[in-house]
Amino acid sequence: MSEQTAKREAINGVFSSQEMRKVGTGTTTRKSIQKTMWIAAELPDGQIEVQPLNLNYIPSGPKKVVSREDFLQGFSPEPEVYQSQVFPKMRELNKTIATAERHRKNKEYFSAEMEYNNVLHVDEENVRANFGLGITYLERGDNAKADDIFERLVKLDAAFEPEHKHLFNEFGINLRKSGMLDQAISYYSKAQELSGQDANLCYNMARVLYEKKELEKSLDFLIRSLELDPRLEVSVKFLLWLLNRKEVPEFYIPNVAAALQRVKDAQESGQAVPAPE
Repeated sequence: MSEQTAKREAINGVFSSQEMRKVGTGTTTRKSIQKTMWIAAELPDGQIEVQPLNLNYIPSGPKKVVSREDFLQGFSPEPEVYQSQVFPKMRELNKTIATAERHRKNKEYFSAEMEYNNVLHVDEENVRANFGLGITYLERGDNAKADDIFERLVKLDAAFEPEHKHLFNEFGINLRKSGMLDQAISYYSKAQELSGQDANLCYNMARVLYEKKELEKSLDFLIRSLELDPRLEVSVKFLLWLLNRKEVPEFYIPNVAAALQRVKDAQESGQAVPAPE
């Protein structure tokens, strides 16, 4: 970031854009101006991340990044909209989510369901509410409704962003524990597609594949998790458990031995965890 960029005020708030569109056909064709409201935030590199506001003035839908130059040419500030609409509605939405999460923590599942649905009525793509509702259904054993939420979540790229990692992991683990193994594999595969290799993600995939009795694939992911993080304790314990149960095929023993040696070397040297490739 240049010194000039560092000194100026960062772009942050509600903005609008306008687009000319044709409405109707033939002799009834007319031009119409469509106005879209956006929440905008400047990134460290100077580009601007924008996300549309839905009809309830809630940031919802896919985000996109535009250059600062294009943003200044195509977007107009709407500060009064943020103060009068977006801020109070986001505050109320977050209060409702907090209430829902409190009910879920207390195992008050039907109250949690009601509050999560109140959120989704105004923002159907709200990641926290979708995850929370899905986990609620899984915890109370309603797998059919949980499957509907799963289908919704795998279509939401935002669900796999780092800020939602805790909820993401909890939902995936609950899918596996509820016996929804195919859904769990699809879910973790989508996560790998969007966020790349991650040691915990590989471990979770290994657990699901083991329960599907796909041992070799499970071992592949387990070894990969230890390549990414040789100090991941859950992977080490799982691998040793498989060895003690004599479930590791003979031809796979050299790979396991190499992985355990890597673990030992990392523990003895205190080496940093390697970055995912």
